[in-house]
Amino acid sequence: MSYNKINITALDMDARGIGHLQNEDGTEGKVVFVDGALPGEVVSFSTYRKKASWENASMTQLHRESSQRTKPKCAYFGLCGGCSMQHLDANAQVAIKQRVLEDSLWHISKVKAKTMLRPIYGPTWGYRYRARLSVRNVLKKGIVLVGFHEKKSRYVANTETCEILPPHISAMLMPLRGLISSLSIVNDLPQIELAIGEDVTALVLRIMQPLSAADEVLLKEFADQYKVQWWLQVKGPETAEPFYPLEPQLHYLLPEFGVKMPFKPTDFTQVNHFINRVMVARALRLLDVQAHERVADLFCGLGNFTLPLATQAREVVGIEGSSTLTERALENARSNGLQDKTSFSTRNLFEITAEDLVALGKFDRMLVDPPRDGAMALCEALLVLSTAMPDFLPRRIVYVSCSPGTLARDAGLLVKAGYVTSFAGVVNMFPHTSHVESMAVFDLV
Repeated sequence: MSYNKINITALDMDARGIGHLQNEDGTEGKVVFVDGALPGEVVSFSTYRKKASWENASMTQLHRESSQRTKPKCAYFGLCGGCSMQHLDANAQVAIKQRVLEDSLWHISKVKAKTMLRPIYGPTWGYRYRARLSVRNVLKKGIVLVGFHEKKSRYVANTETCEILPPHISAMLMPLRGLISSLSIVNDLPQIELAIGEDVTALVLRIMQPLSAADEVLLKEFADQYKVQWWLQVKGPETAEPFYPLEPQLHYLLPEFGVKMPFKPTDFTQVNHFINRVMVARALRLLDVQAHERVADLFCGLGNFTLPLATQAREVVGIEGSSTLTERALENARSNGLQDKTSFSTRNLFEITAEDLVALGKFDRMLVDPPRDGAMALCEALLVLSTAMPDFLPRRIVYVSCSPGTLARDAGLLVKAGYVTSFAGVVNMFPHTSHVESMAVFDLV
C-alpha cells in the first residue's frame, strides 16, 4: 500500500530516511524508516514490514528533493547491497556520520565530548583494498556472477563494474567471470577474497573441491595476464595458502613511522589504506605518548597501532585474543626492529577482569581498538579499579571504534570511572556506506 506524503527528518544507522505518521489529533505517531529517502525530503512510501511502533518502507515518489541529493555514480546503486548512501553528497555523508556519533554518545550514556574532532576523510571512490566477493554459477541464465550480494538478498548482484573497488579490480570483474566459468569446480567455488598490498593484489579462492591440472593452468595464465597472486583456501581462513606466484609478500606501509606491515590476505586489516595511515597518525598524536611511558594496545591484531607506538614509547604491550595473531604481531615487530620495545600477550579481552589488568602492570596510556562488540569488560574492570586502586588507572585512553553504539555504552562506563570525554570524531573509512568508524579520547580527571 502506498501512503500519502511524509516528511523525512533524519537518517538512521542504515541510511534510511526517518519520518513519522501523524495521529488523528495531529500529534506525531508511528516512526517510518524509508529506504532511499533523505532528511528534508517529502516522499510517498510503500510499507513492506510493519510492527506496532514502526514500519519499514520503500520510497514510491519524491515530492520535495533535498539539496544534498546527488546522482549515484554506480549504475547498480539500489540493486547491489555494497553501498547505501551514494545518493547523498559525500560531504553530507560525513556530517551525518558525525551526528550519529554525537547522538549515540548522548542518547545512550549522556556523554558529550568537550571537543568534536574534524572528521577524517579521503578518496571516496576506488578505496576498498579488501573485499569478500561472492561467486554464483546461475545455471538458468548461463552466467557466473562475481560481486556483492543484492540489497536485502542472498542473491549475488549482476554487476560488471564496482566504483568503490580500485579501478584495476573493477575492470577485472568480467574477466573473473569468464575464468571461473571455465573451471571444472565452477559450482564449488563460493567466494573470492580480495586483499591489496603495496605491490601485490592477492585473490583467495575458497574451493570446495580440488583443482584439476587444467584449472591450475588457467589460474596461472590469469595471474600472469592480470598481475595477481592466487591463494587457495580449502576450509577456514587459517587454511589459505599461496598458490601462484609465491612472491612477493603482501604488506602495507605506515611511512610516517617507518613501519612495514606484512599480512596474509585473510588477516583483518583496514580496507582503506589511505584512511588507515591518517587514523594511526591521529591516534598517536592524541595519545601523546612520552618516551619514558609504558603503553597498552588492546585488541592489537597484527600490530597496526602497536608498532608505530613502539617508535615513541619506552614499552608497548599488545594484547589480543588469538595466539596466532600475537605470534604474527611479534614477527612483524622483529621485522621492523622493534622487538625490544614490544611484547605481546594472548587473552580474552571480552572477559578481562580488574585482577587481570593488575597482573599486567600499570600502564601510563592505553589504546583500545575493539571489534563491533566493543570493550565492555575492559571498561567495567577500569570502573572497579577506579575505586579499589585509582592510582593504577591509565591517564589517557584513545578508543578507536567501529560501532557508535558500543563506543557510547563504554564511554558511559569510563565516565563513571572518573574519565572525561575530551575529544571525539568520525573516521570515514567506508564512504557511501552507513558504517561509522570513530575515535574518542578519555582523560582521567
